[in-house]
Amino acid sequence: MAFILIAVLLLLMIAAAIYAVVQKDLLYAVIATGIISLVLSILFYLLQAPDVALTEAAIGVALTTIIFVITIRNTERMEDEPQNDNNIKSEVK
Repeated sequence: MAFILIAVLLLLMIAAAIYAVVQKDLLYAVIATGIISLVLSILFYLLQAPDVALTEAAIGVALTTIIFVITIRNTERMEDEPQNDNNIKSEVK
């Protein structure tokens, strides 16, 4: 039973990691990394490391996610689309 739960959590972590990498909206990418940290803290707890699980939950889920969300709020939310070469050359001249 525990093996199946660990396997499902690992698959959820991999899916969230892929989602965070391909997501263009930075807020959703940060939420996905928060989910990765949450699942990792659950895995640490299941592997009988509750002190590491609490640390991962406090730092990974809470503090890091909050800092990234505040940073995104103060900057651009969407990742900029790459410009073509014609626009760059005209701006340089």
